[in-house]
Amino acid sequence: MRSSNPVFSRGFRDNGYAGFNGAPQAGTAAQGNPYANNPYAEPTNPYATNPYAQGGPGLQQGGPQAPAQPGRMTMDDVVMRTGTTLGLVVVAAVIGWAAKIPVGVGFAAGLVAMVLGFVQSFKQKPVPALILAYAALEGLFLGVVSRSYNHYADGAPVQAVLGTIAVSVGVLIAYKTKLIRVDRRFIRFVTAAAIGFVLLMLVNVLFAAFGGGDGLGLRSGPLGIGVGVIGVLIGAAFLAIDFKQIEDGVRYGAPREIAWMAAFGLTLSLVWIYIQMLQLVTAITGND
Repeated sequence: MRSSNPVFSRGFRDNGYAGFNGAPQAGTAAQGNPYANNPYAEPTNPYATNPYAQGGPGLQQGGPQAPAQPGRMTMDDVVMRTGTTLGLVVVAAVIGWAAKIPVGVGFAAGLVAMVLGFVQSFKQKPVPALILAYAALEGLFLGVVSRSYNHYADGAPVQAVLGTIAVSVGVLIAYKTKLIRVDRRFIRFVTAAAIGFVLLMLVNVLFAAFGGGDGLGLRSGPLGIGVGVIGVLIGAAFLAIDFKQIEDGVRYGAPREIAWMAAFGLTLSLVWIYIQMLQLVTAITGND
């Protein structure tokens, strides 16, 4: 199972979560459709169909849940582990801000966190120590970045936090009321949009590094506001995908260890939304 980061691939490994990229089994109705089987389901499990398969008889949002079994992931597992990772991010961010850690050190922590995130993203199974190390280093990075942004726009971090909470609640409501329907087409579209967005930001950074100033001007003025809104929307879309993956994991009886990966994915998406929201607030403030 891969993680839920807009920068990372959102597909799953061949034997991964919810049957993404899983090879169809011979002699079954799944032949020709690599999305039709759930590898976590028992052979006689009525929840074996993957709801991502469009047009199939898969379970829909709000459908029956798989019976709870020992060693299987529950919503409580996801909540507890997500609380742990997000709590560590917040504590580390407070330390990074209060200790006035140099910007260079903060960005170094962010780079190491990114590497750890990539390592975990491509692992078959979650490694709690790796996820917690990522959360701690990412928190230090966010603390340093937030303090720097606060110099340019006083109060921007607080507004970004409130905005992140508002977006998260809004996505959850939209998902539960089925205003957002997560399927393969949705995932492909969001992934393509995220890749394009990241590449554009990298080009902007290169222009800023070699040409000076704000590069292509994608983070200031009206253009910066528009780019910030798009970044937040992409993060919100990935958050909806996280909710779908968690719902399916609980429904299909995924192993309990997958709760760590769910927490990792939620943390990645929320960090993405916060950073985009922080830049959006700064762009709006600078445009006033």
